[in-house]
Amino acid sequence: MQIQRATAYGWPMHSDATTVEAYLASLPDDRREALAQVRKVIRANLPKGIVEAMNWGMIAYEVPLSTYPDTYNGQPLAYAGLASQKNHMSVYLMGIYGSEALRARFEEEYVATGKRMDIGKACVRFRTLDDLPLEVVGRAIKAVTLKQFLAMHDEAASLRKSKKSRAGA
Repeated sequence: MQIQRATAYGWPMHSDATTVEAYLASLPDDRREALAQVRKVIRANLPKGIVEAMNWGMIAYEVPLSTYPDTYNGQPLAYAGLASQKNHMSVYLMGIYGSEALRARFEEEYVATGKRMDIGKACVRFRTLDDLPLEVVGRAIKAVTLKQFLAMHDEAASLRKSKKSRAGA
């Protein structure tokens, strides 16, 4: 197993680690400790049926192919993710990406904590553990059951297919 280390340009955005333990071991102490705390919250709130794995160069929480094999790319559906990036750490919350109501609630709860919010569509970036309201992340993880997540995915896939068929008509 090859462990990636920091370069002059900072930490790599992608890891070749094949286990969560190897991924965490490759990080500097402060990032390893921060991600371990976020991981603990994610795992405590994961819905039944979602599994932890290394995928996409990060810690992934995904729907196993044995549960949902018909994906567009042959990869498990990502439910959440956790990564150390070059200039920050990230938690990826696909549930808030798939629901405007959940996203609005997440952002409202986040802002109410007074912590600095840095968020993309599904990516919540943080530089230190103190920047991230763990209880809000935990509620976001717990808010979407496996059944609801698959329904959101299927609805989005159906919309994409109908857009493609209209464009080709």
